[in-house]
Amino acid sequence: MMLIPPDADAPNVLHAFIRKRAEVAGKIEHNQLALRRLIAELDHIDATIRIFEPSIDVGKIPSKPVPPRHAAFKGEVTRIVLSMLREADGPLTSRNIAEELMRQRGLSSDDNDLSVTMVKRVCACLRTHRIKGTIRSVPVAGSLQGWQLSSRDFT
Repeated sequence: MMLIPPDADAPNVLHAFIRKRAEVAGKIEHNQLALRRLIAELDHIDATIRIFEPSIDVGKIPSKPVPPRHAAFKGEVTRIVLSMLREADGPLTSRNIAEELMRQRGLSSDDNDLSVTMVKRVCACLRTHRIKGTIRSVPVAGSLQGWQLSSRDFT
């Protein structure tokens, strides 16, 4: 149900905000469903623990934040990216680097969301090192952008 009909004299920005609100509300609903599933899973685990130790107070068991499997140690992405650029015979694209990064870290390249995340992390790393002057961008086949160390010339 749209509060403002599309042919109204409302500015386009208002329609964009209405669409954005619907999108965010949908994400909230999705996350609430995921939260309900996690709460049910925790309840089942608590019940199982109580089978073995009925007197335990599961509320006193500290929660332990667990980083996502794809979280890297500090400097790990940079180390792998720069190592790949050092060993490369020519410029590499951010996609090439991300795929190799995932392979080296044992992550599945079948997960599209994870692949997108890794490409973003690689791009952030490349941008940082371009600003520092460590690497430079060069054109490669098609309209892609390649990357290489600034100290080496691949031409």
